Amino acid sequence: MQSAVIVFPGSNCDRDMAVALETVSGQKPHMVWHGDTELPAGLDVIAIPGGFSYGDYLRSGAMASRSNIIKPIIEAAHRGIRILGVCNGFQILTETGLLPGALMRNSNMHFICRDAELEVTNTDNIFTSRYADKKSVSIPVAHHDGNYFGTDDTLDMLEDENRVLFRYQSNINGSSRNIAGISNAAGNVLGMMPHPERAIDRKHGGTDGLALFESLLN
Repeated sequence: MQSAVIVFPGSNCDRDMAVALETVSGQKPHMVWHGDTELPAGLDVIAIPGGFSYGDYLRSGAMASRSNIIKPIIEAAHRGIRILGVCNGFQILTETGLLPGALMRNSNMHFICRDAELEVTNTDNIFTSRYADKKSVSIPVAHHDGNYFGTDDTLDMLEDENRVLFRYQSNINGSSRNIAGISNAAGNVLGMMPHPERAIDRKHGGTDGLALFESLLN
């Protein structure tokens, strides 16, 4: 599996993501700088990691969504390449229009850093197929702007099309309908606030994120 991790000024989870991808695939991912205008050839997976791209100025992910590398990412998504956006990466995906809705300030107005209990609501997807026998998982979150918002029409569409892949079992940040992760209509783009790359090693607290990367490998 050939993969790439996009690095922005302010990214702080890029190395965690790279370790997760290499652990599962056995191949080091390409580390791609946001100012690049091309992606490496032959990619299967592109990961947009968490952090605070451009210091979260304007809105989280807004400035990153105008970076040089975004156009090639959008083109790759339209070709069917798998795109994983985690935390700030989820914010960037909504800002680019690859995913609907927006991520707003947490309803309690505080940064949240804890394990979150999630329900895996759709395992018929390339990102979640390995969760078929495990519908309840614990994955860490660390965000200040993780409150997912969508209009009623958008939320109904996501549910009708089975595009909600993860929900919070307890709504920790105010997200509409407990949404923690969604996909695009084609199913090859996933945005989620919890950090699966931080849950791949039992020594670090748990392995519930491992199945997501194993699903990508398959």
